[in-house]
Amino acid sequence: MRSIWKGVISFGLVNIPVQLFVATHEKEISFILLHKKDHSQIRYARICKTEEKEVPWKDIVKGYEYKKGEYVVFDEEDFEKAHLKKSKTIEILQFLSEDAVDTMYYARPYFLEPEKSGEKAYALLREALKKSSKMGLAKFVLRNKEHIAVLKVHNDMLILNELRYENEIIPSVDIQIPSTKIERKELEMAIQFIDQLTGTFQPKKYKDTYIEEIKKIIQKKAKGALVHVKGEEQPSPTKVHDIMSLLQASLERKKKPRKKINKTA
Repeated sequence: MRSIWKGVISFGLVNIPVQLFVATHEKEISFILLHKKDHSQIRYARICKTEEKEVPWKDIVKGYEYKKGEYVVFDEEDFEKAHLKKSKTIEILQFLSEDAVDTMYYARPYFLEPEKSGEKAYALLREALKKSSKMGLAKFVLRNKEHIAVLKVHNDMLILNELRYENEIIPSVDIQIPSTKIERKELEMAIQFIDQLTGTFQPKKYKDTYIEEIKKIIQKKAKGALVHVKGEEQPSPTKVHDIMSLLQASLERKKKPRKKINKTA
């Protein structure tokens, strides 16, 4: 893996040199945009508005329009000049209990690997966080933006989980939440069903089956085969008077033992 950032974790007066690695990637099928008429690929071009010509990447710079038609041009050195220490430091601001941050704020995780000279300090911070069941609230600069994050232990390594700022969360004032009265028997049955389905999270059990279905359709269409829609109906909302009977049926279905498969030679 290739690191995307190098700097230090600032832990009080201790600086721990580390490298930052992307910890996730999107798994999806890449579709190409085509011209409907002849299936030619659609190409995006960077056109200069003045010359009406395409501009190569090497001739493109970042600019900020400070007044109509007037721009300040920025390069990478200018971004570092804004605050060199900030751009090279993961600064721990305070420590929090492991469950102190609502999952709504979690955005993106990164792996943290120590440089050789920082291995002992890295291990010390990791073990101290483990023992205290704490995580560090930190700030760092990446891709020309200052982020807040939590620094925590995961599988014997330190990870940095970028957080969203408060103003990046859309207020829920327009969301209509019901205040419907729930019958005690309905609530008890719903809790009973939840208890039946309660277990531990095992990530390896899950995969994107929708993507698999799309791949099958791609293979069929590539061979010129007709693709038929499955005979499935769109789920319909449960009627109020059906809730109890459907919960009961859900419980009974869950209780039924699975049929044993006879393995014969």
